[in-house]
Amino acid sequence: METATEPILDVTKLAPAVKHSTIFAHVDALQDGDSFIIHNDHDPKPLYFQLHNLYGDSYTWEYLEQGPTWWKVRIGKEAAVQPGGDSNVLDVTKLAPAVKHSTIFGLIAKLSEGQSLIIHNDHDPAPLRHQLGHTHPGTIAWEYLEKGPQWWKVRIAKIAPRNAEAGLNILDVTKLAPAVKHSTIFERLDKLQGGESLIIHNDHDPAPLRYHLEAEHGGAYGWEYLEEGPAWWKVRITRRMDDITQHGENILDVTKLAPREKHPTIFNRYHALKKGESLVIHNDHDPKPLYYQMQGEMGDVFTWEYLEQGPAWWRVKITKRPDGTGAETLAEIVTKDFHKAEVLKKYGLDFCCNGHLTMREACAAKGLDVVRIEQELREADKVLTAPALPYNDWNIDFLADFIVNTHHAFLRKNLPEIGKYSAKVAQVHGAAHPELHEVNGLVEEVIAEFTAHLPEEEKNMFQYIKRMVTARNAGQPRPASTMGRFQDHLESLVNEHVSVGGKLDRINELTDGYTLPGDACASYTLLFRLLRELEDDTHVHIHLENNILFPKAAELERSFN
Repeated sequence: METATEPILDVTKLAPAVKHSTIFAHVDALQDGDSFIIHNDHDPKPLYFQLHNLYGDSYTWEYLEQGPTWWKVRIGKEAAVQPGGDSNVLDVTKLAPAVKHSTIFGLIAKLSEGQSLIIHNDHDPAPLRHQLGHTHPGTIAWEYLEKGPQWWKVRIAKIAPRNAEAGLNILDVTKLAPAVKHSTIFERLDKLQGGESLIIHNDHDPAPLRYHLEAEHGGAYGWEYLEEGPAWWKVRITRRMDDITQHGENILDVTKLAPREKHPTIFNRYHALKKGESLVIHNDHDPKPLYYQMQGEMGDVFTWEYLEQGPAWWRVKITKRPDGTGAETLAEIVTKDFHKAEVLKKYGLDFCCNGHLTMREACAAKGLDVVRIEQELREADKVLTAPALPYNDWNIDFLADFIVNTHHAFLRKNLPEIGKYSAKVAQVHGAAHPELHEVNGLVEEVIAEFTAHLPEEEKNMFQYIKRMVTARNAGQPRPASTMGRFQDHLESLVNEHVSVGGKLDRINELTDGYTLPGDACASYTLLFRLLRELEDDTHVHIHLENNILFPKAAELERSFN
């Protein structure tokens, strides 16, 4: 969007001979943070490349309009970062969305080992952390200096890379006599098994070897430059694995494609799939950046499953979801298989109060690697364990009785003890551990909420649910309810649970996941054990009500109409 204060240069009104010189005169006149807008009757992208070659990342380029008859581009001079000791400070909120990542990566590229960049943002920049993990493996350190709720500050530091070649199969060709170079290389290559690699080091581009290799062995080897001059060339040569010939499997060996063809080919093959069909891609490195590109461009319309994860070979099955089967929510995952609740709890993913979130949404909010966690959930399917209770298969009147006899009974038994020990531990240890006073206050609030909530559920809500089941089984009309229609109270019921869940989450945070200090006495130890048991039981309790009992009760109520 153009602003009234920004200068505009209509390039179409300039003589061809002076167009670029006039534009660059405007560029040179910009102050830090200033910008101007050019108008043209065709895409001025060649100017972008010229600008980048001359000035690097000092200027931003933002399309405001892209044809078909008119192009408008904002060219801005980046505000200089603020020096701060060995760190630079960049306020990301002042950058146009289109140039945020490119600006950050440009500044990171200029860092020397030991230097750092501090970024300020108005939301958690965790996705950038994952991207850096792929683009700068082992060379970037990430440290949160401030974590919300309104402002995030992160120090990104360049560190010395680990020896990435340790333990690898390496041949320094420069140490061989010229007469034996090729024969030695081919002898080493012949010993490779499928998926294994040889890295060669040379003082000039070994491209002739590549042509020799292809002439003798066709596409049997992959070729990847790790370093391309000017003084040193490093190439990874990988012996390809034979395509898996499982019946009906749609396989694409990405290593056989030219770099510029890889992503377009994968996308074309994916789009050719019918709903429910799969494509298996083979690659010589983790293709996880492809996952993020597909999510960004298409959303949750596919599943991503690792069949093999390195170290030399990666195989991923990408499946197009059938219509109407979007990504599962956390609640749906746990409802289908309660064993998977352990995986979600491991990563602090709340499947009870935030069960409406999809895995991708929940992971994005916490800065977690969604691909890794989804893979762990699949692995949980393969572990032989005792079957979980089939909560979702139970009649809801039976489920209501189960909740009362199991979870309400747990609370009535344990809340008085938790309240007693919480007050005692805060009194005795509060001076050394002041967070215990806030923990005690939260415990009192949780006890008060449950004490008021349980009788109301048992007297009104659960009795109404059981009467509805009886009426439905007898073919009678919907029974009267002292609480009115169940559907009208559903949101408030869920919000009550969210309030309790939030307080328990805060207790977990204050106690660092119930980590005992060195001076913890027996009462301190017992309190933390009881609090952990309370949190675990409440997660199951709220999940059963929010995600199974309440929705089914509302559906039963609607069926009487």
